[in-house]
Amino acid sequence: MKACGSCEASDKCGLKDEGLFDLCPKFKTSEDSGIIVRHPDDVIDYEILRRYFGYSEFRQLQKDIIQDVLKGNDVLVLMPTGGGKSLCYQYPSLVFKGLTIVISPLISLMKNQVDSMRLNGITAEFINSSLNYQDIQRIKSDLLQNRIKLLYIAPERFTIPTFLSFLKGLKISLFAIDEAHCISEWGHDFRPEYRQLRQMRQYFPDVPIIALTATATTKVREDIINELGLIDCHRFLASFNRENLVYYVRPKQDVFKQIVDILRSKPGCSGIIYCFSRKIVETITEGLKSAGLRALPYHAGLSASIRSKNQEKFIKDDVEVLVATIAFGMGIDKPNIRFVIHHDLPKNLEAYYQETGRAGRDGLKSECVLFYSFGDRQKIEYFINQMSNEKERQIAKNKLNTIIDFSETNLCRRKLLLGYFGEDFKEDNCSACDNCLLPKEEIEATGQIMIILSCVEEMGERFGINYVIDVLMGGKTNRLLQNGHTSLRSYGAGKNIHKKMWHSFIRELIRRGYLNVEGEYPVLKLNPKSRDILSRSGSSVENDKIYLAHTIEKPVKIEPERIDDGLFEKLRTLRKTLADAQNQPPYLIFNDASLKMMASRRPCNPRDFRKITGVGDKKLESYGGIFIAEIRRFCEKQNSDIQPAKKQSSEYATLEMLAQGMNLDEITLTRNLSLNTIYTHIEKLIMSGENVDIGNLIKKEKIDFISSAIMELGGQSLKPLKEKLGDNFSYGEIRLVRARMMKSS
Repeated sequence: MKACGSCEASDKCGLKDEGLFDLCPKFKTSEDSGIIVRHPDDVIDYEILRRYFGYSEFRQLQKDIIQDVLKGNDVLVLMPTGGGKSLCYQYPSLVFKGLTIVISPLISLMKNQVDSMRLNGITAEFINSSLNYQDIQRIKSDLLQNRIKLLYIAPERFTIPTFLSFLKGLKISLFAIDEAHCISEWGHDFRPEYRQLRQMRQYFPDVPIIALTATATTKVREDIINELGLIDCHRFLASFNRENLVYYVRPKQDVFKQIVDILRSKPGCSGIIYCFSRKIVETITEGLKSAGLRALPYHAGLSASIRSKNQEKFIKDDVEVLVATIAFGMGIDKPNIRFVIHHDLPKNLEAYYQETGRAGRDGLKSECVLFYSFGDRQKIEYFINQMSNEKERQIAKNKLNTIIDFSETNLCRRKLLLGYFGEDFKEDNCSACDNCLLPKEEIEATGQIMIILSCVEEMGERFGINYVIDVLMGGKTNRLLQNGHTSLRSYGAGKNIHKKMWHSFIRELIRRGYLNVEGEYPVLKLNPKSRDILSRSGSSVENDKIYLAHTIEKPVKIEPERIDDGLFEKLRTLRKTLADAQNQPPYLIFNDASLKMMASRRPCNPRDFRKITGVGDKKLESYGGIFIAEIRRFCEKQNSDIQPAKKQSSEYATLEMLAQGMNLDEITLTRNLSLNTIYTHIEKLIMSGENVDIGNLIKKEKIDFISSAIMELGGQSLKPLKEKLGDNFSYGEIRLVRARMMKSS
């Protein structure tokens, strides 16, 4: 084996097929064999990352995945939505001499990806049913002349014999299978056409395959590998944790009012509201319009042209809210979705994870709100029971139970969600779900339990939750009077307790197995456990204390990031104007995270503008001058010295408290913010150049331990550092030490 020019030891080198790694100047080519030999440590060229994608560093696992792909290995990638899966095949496509083919399930996703690549200066095309014959022939001609690096196609097209014959005549370096979970019957979005992709290995045995998905259980992962025929497959499982997403589950009471309140608290923010049926979609949409909010519907009952039109308006920020069934969403790459609301219960945790994963793809704080009721549970169970296939019915029931457990738990929702995908979330408090932000209180409730169970028994176990509460509250409804229930012993027995409190009691009794909910029109039923309690005539109930949620009355509000809102809005308006002129979604120009960084740093020359995340050479050339001019105009108008605006910044409110000598506990209590949020403020302050002495916040011994760990493992990923340091060190402490080291380096 020959060694490349950068290495003397031949056993450190590897041989790859001709055409690989052609951009690296260190490669040597054997004239007689046409084989390229290269040193494995030199695979990654950060200049490619900077020039085309505008990043200085890789995100979690990206570098390792790309190195494996470049070595010609089959790879399975599980990475959360917004985690950077696309880069794992887009980067290699620039290094390989041949073509990279991406299998993608939706036309809208293909177009967005191709448009994004072109704006980054990468030659990409798609072939699908939206193109006419002349366009397809032009693209085929370019492919034959090796003018295209990335080609997106649907799985169905791959199996067309004439197209397959055409592909055989091309130099293909890599196949990328996006949304790979669609190949598995155990997945939440099984698509039979994906099964045809097993022919890929038959017709192209030497071409490596990378399969990518955001949601796959252990069973689905095995299905993907087996169905695609992946050989010695290297598996990369990134953390499923979306740290920027905040999870809430709220009782399904006065839902429309709650939704309106959420939307009005987020003016100008994009969001999706998922509903169970077309009828609910239309009702919610019309209600929001009547309330003066900009919303459009999306469901399978609308014509294809209307769906496409509404989706385009949403993607282009012409309307803030899309109210939709699950027919909407797969392949939507809009990164500035600030909230996802589930009006109804999703059918399983995989669907919930994927749907909520459409929020906050730019890494900024976003909220996920699920409205839960037992009625929704019954609706899904009804449809499951209609399934004729026993195996499918049992799978669906098991999956429904997991989303019910998630909705009813009193523990950290993030921990349960990640645990479903086999990930052990070490923290007991994530500081980003309702149960962790405002833990539920325990109170002794033996008397209330007896009142509820007695009321259900008196009425013959024939009524639902709301009717039982009406009896307990001493209601005067016609139905109650006609049924003669005003004469019951339990009538009015709970009138001194708030109605929402009774809802909490009954939900907890059901969760703990003291009551059952049965029937198409759900009614409360006693069971052996509750009958045993009644037979003991009020004697102590096992685990007398039950949990009560106080988030109903006072929902936790996440303080929005406020980074020079005036300049950010100016830049957002400019972005929209440019996008409309080019008939592109605004986020393809720059996402919100890039705009916020511009508003914070105020770069007024090309050199500084180039340091903004997401600004590659092509975007600097296309948009740099326009955005720099807008920033300069704003700075001149504000008589600014080109520093981040501090007066309205949430971070600088924290800085002022630090300057006053307040400790972290005092700041969190004063500002009514989580400790994790305060750590984030301080990290941003350090990175923006503020002189924050973390020695006043973290013990010197801890700082020394964390610094040593970062020197040993690097600071790109927090999880390995946390695992090495142990439970006595928090993620917040690690982030502050890392920030100080980065600024001092």
